[in-house]
Amino acid sequence: MKNHKLQNENKSLQMLTCYDFQSAQMLNETEVDFLLVGDSLGNVMLGYDTTVPVRLEEMKIFSAAVKRGAPNKFIVADLPFGTYSTVEQGIQSATELFQYSQVESVKLEGAFPYQLELIQRLTQIGIPVMGHIGLTPQSVHELGGYYVHGKNEDSAKKLLEAAMNLQKAGVFAVVLECVKEEIATLITNELSIPTIGIGAGNKTDGQVLVLNDLLQLGPNRPPKFCTPIANLFKTKSELITNYLNKNQETAKANVQPSVH
Repeated sequence: MKNHKLQNENKSLQMLTCYDFQSAQMLNETEVDFLLVGDSLGNVMLGYDTTVPVRLEEMKIFSAAVKRGAPNKFIVADLPFGTYSTVEQGIQSATELFQYSQVESVKLEGAFPYQLELIQRLTQIGIPVMGHIGLTPQSVHELGGYYVHGKNEDSAKKLLEAAMNLQKAGVFAVVLECVKEEIATLITNELSIPTIGIGAGNKTDGQVLVLNDLLQLGPNRPPKFCTPIANLFKTKSELITNYLNKNQETAKANVQPSVH
């Protein structure tokens, strides 16, 4: 059973995913603990169907922009799909992303043996790593779609083992995405490092949500585990429509009658 600082302070960590400079500027003025530049920018900012097409160069550009906007925040940047297929490739990719963007940490998905070795190597050379298990979007095709993990005993056992192995490898925190609440709670109680939940109940040490989902900046309803606090897509659409209509009315009023 763990006994770390968070438990003693009874504090919940708050993490938001952010992709752009101006949003980062706003979040820099808040009390949010972490910012995540997720490879979900592929879906949200670039219009890809999944996170798989996101390239390292894109992550570098967006991560650097967020860091410039929020210089006072601890920022985590995702290593995108295909950039850490081997330990050596992972070291090169993480170093490039870390150096260019000046973020505080990188995040990678999974807990296979080579990924655990990669985490050990990265932490040894001074690159902090956040882990990520449960629903791992980069592996959505292999996993067979989006669903809650840890529903049966075998799945729950594998998740707990993965979390323990990640902690041993050196991650400073682990994201639990779409993990059954009871299993997320068990993992949280067993680890001495913080757990950050997304669609994993409210018993984790912290929560992460995509800012664009929280504010509903897109046309579609966010995932069911996120309850939007606004519908800014609708609000912005109404404001722009009113602006355009007003311009049309002004233009009509300024038309001079023809002289015959």
